[in-house]
Amino acid sequence: MSNPPSTDPVANISDAESHVMEVLWRAPGPIVAEQVVVALSESQHWQSATVKTLLNRLLKKGAIAAQKDGRRFLYHAVLPREAWLARESESLVQRLFGGRIAPLVAHFGSQRKLSQADLQELRQLIDTLDDGQRDGK
Repeated sequence: MSNPPSTDPVANISDAESHVMEVLWRAPGPIVAEQVVVALSESQHWQSATVKTLLNRLLKKGAIAAQKDGRRFLYHAVLPREAWLARESESLVQRLFGGRIAPLVAHFGSQRKLSQADLQELRQLIDTLDDGQRDGK
């Protein structure tokens, strides 16, 4: 029951569906719907029918696949988390900051104090990126 993607699954993952995807991304292998329900029961308080609806939507979008295992289906993510995260991050930066990263960092810096660890991590990242550009990468 593995459906081919009808659209770009990265662009169409809803907030609710992303919770289901997180469970599948963390799973060590294919899992049944009931395992997804249990994993989300504490944080989302969703009924089994809700989770199964979300699984079916993700199947239709091509973000996940399912294999029949007796009377049940085993689900696993097809869409890599990194691809989804890259698309979501880019979309956020484009929508809110005109595609520029510096205003994003400035916003977070002005809204809450960045810890010394955050600042050190940002300095290291800038140094690494700067070194890569000097090397022609």
